[in-house]
Amino acid sequence: MISIAPVTEEEKALWPKDVIVPLDLEFRDERGVIVPLVDLKMESAVLISSKKGSVRANHYHTTDWHFCYVISGKIDYYHRPTGSDSAPEKITVNAGQQFFTPPMVDHAMVFLEETVFLTLGRNSRRQEVYEADVVRIAPINP
Repeated sequence: MISIAPVTEEEKALWPKDVIVPLDLEFRDERGVIVPLVDLKMESAVLISSKKGSVRANHYHTTDWHFCYVISGKIDYYHRPTGSDSAPEKITVNAGQQFFTPPMVDHAMVFLEETVFLTLGRNSRRQEVYEADVVRIAPINP
């Protein structure tokens, strides 16, 4: 049996308000640098590499959210509220930037160059949990 926790209003209040997430101040000392990425309860961390010109997503999640931190490369990220007929907004995300996708947001990613990014998600990334929460849509990217 697959169990996915419902989204609460308290949880929503902790989400970023903008797609691009400003990173907290980094901690530097003689050993190097620590950059805080996410300080929320989550169940998955996935490292994804994508070839130039490839497309990912074209779906939405019913409860899952994810922060994506771009390690290298560049992504055109398209998003709009689920159920909307409006044209999606496009945001270009560069290496060193992080973006956030809440539940119930149609989204797609087009990779402008070879890209590696880290996805930190609310729900487990086990395939059966992922499939129970994702809804695929017609492409929203050009």
